[in-house]
Amino acid sequence: MNTRYKQLENDFSLAIESIVVNKVDLMSATILSVSGSFEASEEERKLLCLLSDGRLLIASGQALNAHVQSYRARLERLKRSFTIVYCAIEVIGRLYRSGNDNIVRHQEHTVMQVTAKDLLARGCRERASDIHIRVNKLGTDFYFRIYNDLIKVGSQTRDYGERLLATIYGAMTAVSDNSYKPTERQDASIGDRDKLPDMLYGVRIATTPTSQGNLMVLRLLYNDAGDHIDLRPLGFSEEHTRLIQVLKDQPIGINIISGPTGSGKSTTLQRVLSGELIESQGKMHVITVEDPVEYPIPGAVQTAVTNATNEVERSRLFSAAISNAMRLDPDTIMIGEIRDGASAQSALRAAMTGHQVWSTVHANSAVAIIDRLVDLGLPLAMTADHTIITGLISQRLVKLLCPHCRRHLATCENELSIEQTERLHKAVGNNLAKVYLTGNGCKACGGKGTIGRTVVAEVILPDADLCTFLRNSDKVGATAYWRTMLGGQTLIEHAISKIADGLIDPRMAEQTVGHLIPLDQRTKSATFTKRA
Repeated sequence: MNTRYKQLENDFSLAIESIVVNKVDLMSATILSVSGSFEASEEERKLLCLLSDGRLLIASGQALNAHVQSYRARLERLKRSFTIVYCAIEVIGRLYRSGNDNIVRHQEHTVMQVTAKDLLARGCRERASDIHIRVNKLGTDFYFRIYNDLIKVGSQTRDYGERLLATIYGAMTAVSDNSYKPTERQDASIGDRDKLPDMLYGVRIATTPTSQGNLMVLRLLYNDAGDHIDLRPLGFSEEHTRLIQVLKDQPIGINIISGPTGSGKSTTLQRVLSGELIESQGKMHVITVEDPVEYPIPGAVQTAVTNATNEVERSRLFSAAISNAMRLDPDTIMIGEIRDGASAQSALRAAMTGHQVWSTVHANSAVAIIDRLVDLGLPLAMTADHTIITGLISQRLVKLLCPHCRRHLATCENELSIEQTERLHKAVGNNLAKVYLTGNGCKACGGKGTIGRTVVAEVILPDADLCTFLRNSDKVGATAYWRTMLGGQTLIEHAISKIADGLIDPRMAEQTVGHLIPLDQRTKSATFTKRA
């Protein structure tokens, strides 16, 4: 009988061993008997193992061992509940060994999280828009993008960089699959407040493998982006602000802001929508569809498209989120970006069904937004309809000169090339005496010579005549009509006006908007008689 019982016990222990080996996950169930209140002695750890999920693993045949009985009695005194599971003694040994490895990994992740948060805090102090971490064959380089300049701020070993990337993606991001895959392109975001410096609302992350290693870029989303609702401090002119107010007052139609990455489109959108909510005294229902949520808009219902594993899935979820938003009784829908045909069609449908829509797209100019929408698959007859597409805005950012150390052009005109000088003379004419170049830096600007960036923009409110030009694919005629009949101002013309006011360096302006040649000097376009 005893032999038979012993055999059954052995068989049962072997069965339990296979369950334990296959199901004990030390990433979710940690070992409590290695330290703290439930720490087991060296002799006890040979025979038992207490897990955080309440299981007390006991070596088969050792239930009556004095060390096991003593440990059980201590757990009962501490009122720690547990469930006994018998397993082979080898399983317990393996768990303690793997548990130690896991503790080391956890401690390393913790240290690296502190390092990552310090890096983010340093980026905030420098007012960086992005942080680049480049892991290459020989080491790891760190860069901050500050006012559009990429500045190297430090280096480390390759191993250090690899561990930092794995920690940022694996332990700090809010994605369903947070396993870092160095050989794949991945996107994620950090939104947990305890993982971010106080100045940040969130961080958007993109990774990609390179020929020499890996690149991770972190876009920093600041808390203070929506402290104001006035567009003029951003650099928009009085006329721009007036036109955008007209767009805000229209209850239907889609208004689209274009510009490259980092041109301030999201900040403009945030101020526009925050202004709408304040002006309506909270009586408007504003819903956003973003990937991910970038900046807080007080009073708006902000929704994020998450858990997409690839671009096709992301496109499907984004389009579905827009369709869902239309069923939630919105007055205004903000779509973070029109990035594909599905989101473009959903945005157009929302504008055609009685909603005001705001969104962004990548295009070279305000007029070129129409071409971009057609390229995404929308019919020209609808995109060139002023009752549907009600506003076209394009913007860029140019560095703003420090007023304390800027240098008058007359004292350093030789720094410009002959061609630059000729273009500048033609562009500003009699205002040449008001032109300034970047200074050498001072205490006020921290030695940079610039104090942030300012918007140069163009804003179009299409009418029926303008749309006729667009439907006929006559962009030159459309632009000429907009400038003469509607009083429009191009990006280049807005930049020239800021150069003439001594606000921006003409060289920096040309790096952003191109050569300072007004449109009427570039092409012989149609002319119109100004309306009375």
